[in-house]
Amino acid sequence: MSDEEIQTLDRPAGGHTPSRPATGAAGASADRTTAATPHTPAQPSWLGPVLVVGIVLAALNLRPAITSLGALFEETRTGLGMSGTVAGLITSVPALCFAVFGVTAPRLSRRFGPAAVVCAGMAAVATGLLIRPFATGAAGFLAASALSLAGIALTNVLLPVIVKRYFPDRVGTMTGLYSMALAAGTSLAAAATVPLTGALGGSWRTGLLVWAGLAVVAVLPWLPIARTSRRAERAATAAAAGTGPAVRADAGPRVARSRTAWALACYFGLQATGAYITMGWLPQIFRDAGVSASTSGVLLAVTMVMGVPLAFVIPGLAARMKNQGAIAAALGVFGLTGYLGLSFAPAAGAWAWALLLGVSNCAFPLVITLIGLRAKSPAGVVKLSAFAQSTGYLISIPGPLVIGTLYQHSGGWDLPLALMAGLLVPQIALGILAGRDRTIEDECGMRD
Repeated sequence: MSDEEIQTLDRPAGGHTPSRPATGAAGASADRTTAATPHTPAQPSWLGPVLVVGIVLAALNLRPAITSLGALFEETRTGLGMSGTVAGLITSVPALCFAVFGVTAPRLSRRFGPAAVVCAGMAAVATGLLIRPFATGAAGFLAASALSLAGIALTNVLLPVIVKRYFPDRVGTMTGLYSMALAAGTSLAAAATVPLTGALGGSWRTGLLVWAGLAVVAVLPWLPIARTSRRAERAATAAAAGTGPAVRADAGPRVARSRTAWALACYFGLQATGAYITMGWLPQIFRDAGVSASTSGVLLAVTMVMGVPLAFVIPGLAARMKNQGAIAAALGVFGLTGYLGLSFAPAAGAWAWALLLGVSNCAFPLVITLIGLRAKSPAGVVKLSAFAQSTGYLISIPGPLVIGTLYQHSGGWDLPLALMAGLLVPQIALGILAGRDRTIEDECGMRD
């Protein structure tokens, strides 16, 4: 990530900073890269409430494209004639899109502004979800899914930037609201897709198409937000003309030299592997064990909804501890127990295994918290976040594909579940390494 991209993530709309930190939805935090002047454009009074609605609707749409497909995966595979390997490829696409398109988000934000990119991202989500139910083959379905996932990747990266920019004095509250909406959308799609499909005639195509409506609604508030943001940016640029060049932001440490950064990236990759295998394959595991399709969807929803309360508990607990390795180990043990249960009594203990895997999947809020704790400077946090997430998502790509291939060739879930459990062993070790009380600046010999 370039210095200019780091500046963009900290810069308020228009690249301009008020003379003191603003508060409320129309404000933005003070920018260390630009001199203060009195020319910051006023934001309209409607912007704050519309932003709240826009953020919630966008967050609701960050996972239904994935979990709705998981609930109807068997019907979709049969309808499109997918092999187990191709089906595994489909479940790997989210991680690939998050890695590839997420990296482009800072540069696009610098060029067009984060609000405009989020608006375009939501439009891509809606378009992909509208197209993919009408696909006649796996290739077309895969392309439409990739379009939606590209929009999700961009929005996923930039929503926290939007929160920090427009709600600087309510970052915790808005992040909690955003996290709850994300978990709610994930769980809702997992639980409601099968019943909705049945109520609408039983076609898997209709069941997937339903979620395009939610995405179309999410585009609407971002249209005026993006237009107002672009107008404010042009006005601020004109007002700031002649004030002199901005001071270059601290480039931060070279994170690839840090062992902690690599531990975080690999930990992120393994926890993402587990999460996407769960979202893509868990309903199928239960269905193969004799659990009904609707109950399997609800079980996935239970797994996903565990992230709502724990997303609040884990970051606060981790921040109070000097070493967070114990949390990483505990989450891994929950996952190991859940996978062992799926191996020996998948139907009899289905609800228990869903709960245990839901707790284990809360390694995501832990690793996001660790990214903030393992760097001292804002520039270091931005670089560490970009490195850990992009590298981590790349690491996670083969997992669902390998699981699909093993499932097809072994004819059952013994080998896939053994692999899932086995991956938790290095995940625990990497979490312990990443949880040590040190920073990437110290490891790279950088000053604060």
